[in-house]
Amino acid sequence: MNDTEPAADIGDYLKLGACTAVMSQPILGYALTTSPSIAAQTWIGILYNLVKYTAPAFIFGILYTTTRMTIDHRDLTYRRYLRNSWHALFIPTIWWTLVYLLVMPQMQQVSRYHDSRTFLWQFVNGNAAPHLWYNTMMLQFIILMPLFWTIGRWCGHDRRRGIFTACVTVLIAAAWLWFYDSQVFHGPHATDWYLLDRLFVSFLIYGIFGVLAWQYHEQFDRLILKWWPVSAVIFAGALLWTNQELFNYGFPVKLTNAPYYKPSMTVYDLAVIGLFAALCLFQVRAKRPFTKFVHRFAGFAYKAYLANVFWSECLWLLFGKALTTAHTLTGILVIYVLTWCLSFSSAFGIHAVWVRVKPVFVKVQNLS
Repeated sequence: MNDTEPAADIGDYLKLGACTAVMSQPILGYALTTSPSIAAQTWIGILYNLVKYTAPAFIFGILYTTTRMTIDHRDLTYRRYLRNSWHALFIPTIWWTLVYLLVMPQMQQVSRYHDSRTFLWQFVNGNAAPHLWYNTMMLQFIILMPLFWTIGRWCGHDRRRGIFTACVTVLIAAAWLWFYDSQVFHGPHATDWYLLDRLFVSFLIYGIFGVLAWQYHEQFDRLILKWWPVSAVIFAGALLWTNQELFNYGFPVKLTNAPYYKPSMTVYDLAVIGLFAALCLFQVRAKRPFTKFVHRFAGFAYKAYLANVFWSECLWLLFGKALTTAHTLTGILVIYVLTWCLSFSSAFGIHAVWVRVKPVFVKVQNLS
C-alpha cells in the first residue's frame, strides 16, 4: 500500500466486516456436530447471532459503493457495467461453484446432483455449498442495478422523495417478514419454499437503504456520527432479543432457528450497519492508516468469501474436528483464524497469478 491509495468508504468497511464475520458461521455449525456441552452450545448460539449481520451488511455495502461510483456516470452503459461485474463477480463464482460441486460434492445442500440437469440446478440455485445461497441472491442485485439507479436518480437529493422511498421500503420489508414467518419459517412451506430465502426481495431493504445512504450521504453521515450511541444501544437490545428467541427453542441449539428474516434480526442488522458506518466515518476523517488496509482487503472480500468454506472444510477434516471435540472454543478460534488467513491468501494469490498469466493468454489469442 502506498500513500496515494484511496481511503475506504462505508461500503468497504461493511464488505470486509461482513466477510470477516461470515467465515465463522460454518465453523460454528461444525462445532455443534461434536455434541458440545450446554455451556458451549450457549456461547456458540450467542456468537452465531453476534455475526448474523453478514449478508445484509454486504448487500448494503455493495449498493452503497456501486451507487457512489456509478450513478452520476450517465455514459456508463448497462452492458459495460455487466461486463465489469462479469469479470469481478460472476467468473469467480462460476469457478468456485465448480470446485465445490466437483471436488467437495459432500458440501451440497438439500439434494445431490446425479445427472447434467440436476448438476446445473445445483449450480445455479446456491445449493453447491452451504454459503453459496448468498451468491444466488447477491448476483440478482447486480443484474437489477438499473432498478436501483432509477430509484436513486428519482430520489436525487429531494428529502421528501427519500423519506417516501424509505417508508415504502420498510412497509415492503415488514410485509415480507410477516409472510416468511407465517408461511416458510416453521410454517407449512418450510421445505418446499426454502428457495425464497435467496430471493432478492428478502434483502431489498438493505439494498435500497444502501442507495439512499449515498444519495443523502451528507445527512446520513451527520446522523450516524451524532447518534451512534443510540445505534449501540439498539445493537445491544436487539442482540438480547435475538438470543432470547433462539434459546426459546431449547437445546440442542439449532442454528436454523436464527434466520435473517425476523424483525429482531432486521433491527439488529441495521444497528450493526450504522455502527460500521460510524467507525468508517471516524477513521476516514481522522485519516487512519487502517482505512487503506480496509480498502485493499475489501476489494478481495468476495473472492475470499467464496473460498472460505473450502478451507474450513479442509481444516476440519485435517485436525479441526479432533481439536474442537476436545476443546470446543479453542478449536473454533484456531480454525477460524486459519480459515481467514487462507481465504484471503488464496484470493490475493489467485489474482497475482492471473495478472501474470493474462498477458500470455491475450498474446496467444491475438496471434490466433
